[in-house]
Amino acid sequence: MKLGTRMVSSLGDKYSRILDKQSYRRIQKFDLIGVGATLMPSSADKRIMVGAPPVAGSPADKAGMKYGDYITAVNGVPTEGRTAFDIIDQISNDDPNAKTVTMTVLTEGPDDLKGEGYVRDLKLDRQFEQIVNPITYKVSEERSSASSAVHKVGYIQIKEFNSLVERGLRDAFIDLESQNVDAYVLDLRGNPGGAFQSAVEISSLFFENQIATYVVDSNGVELPFKTAKGKVVVDQNDPVVIWVDGRSASATEVLAGSLRDNCRAVVMGEPSFGKGLIQAVYGLKNGSGLVLTVARYVTPNGDD
Repeated sequence: MKLGTRMVSSLGDKYSRILDKQSYRRIQKFDLIGVGATLMPSSADKRIMVGAPPVAGSPADKAGMKYGDYITAVNGVPTEGRTAFDIIDQISNDDPNAKTVTMTVLTEGPDDLKGEGYVRDLKLDRQFEQIVNPITYKVSEERSSASSAVHKVGYIQIKEFNSLVERGLRDAFIDLESQNVDAYVLDLRGNPGGAFQSAVEISSLFFENQIATYVVDSNGVELPFKTAKGKVVVDQNDPVVIWVDGRSASATEVLAGSLRDNCRAVVMGEPSFGKGLIQAVYGLKNGSGLVLTVARYVTPNGDD
């Protein structure tokens, strides 16, 4: 542990770090798939693989998935040519409340050719029970306009971007819209962020097929992340205010920048934390974890 910490410190990045076993288990609340396995493209041919040892005791671990196994299909849909983000979107589009997910797993032996080996379908439970819904909401006030129309303001607090945030926020908007709420305040003060992809998914509740953010890798290459189609639940005429402070960071800033630059919300409060980085979490063989900065993000208009 100490040697690993010194090695990571030598990178000169204050945000990259080693997590002990307990901390690594806690960070799994940001696992949007919910099976305890990290999916990533292989460095050789970009096939989707299990990029780190599954979390001890997780559904993936209990099912026998191992580091280096290839995931050739998810819920029957081939993974060839797709990214881990595409798979998260697929699961969300299929049924975000699904209790299980089926992965077709390929284990290649040392003497197997590419694509050969032991193939099986694993039906894995998705475990989110221990995660607290980060959404609280209410109708905060009613106002009468000059035309005597009554306008209702919905107040929504988002405490963190864990694996329940998108479905919790979707349910809150649907409920508030049914109560004829026609203006919103999203309170992101003190929100430290969480899963980057959640910010893109939440943006899809406001507008479709628009760039939510750009991810910039170490070579300066920009990868656009667009919102999904057909998932808007907030009326396009409802004004939105995002409330941030100096503790608002990470995915919080991605969401605020996405809605602001797409002219869907105004941002108020204090300057946010301003980290501007995307980090990947890798499981290590001893059960601990490694957090590494892998990219940075910029808003649709190019702001850091």
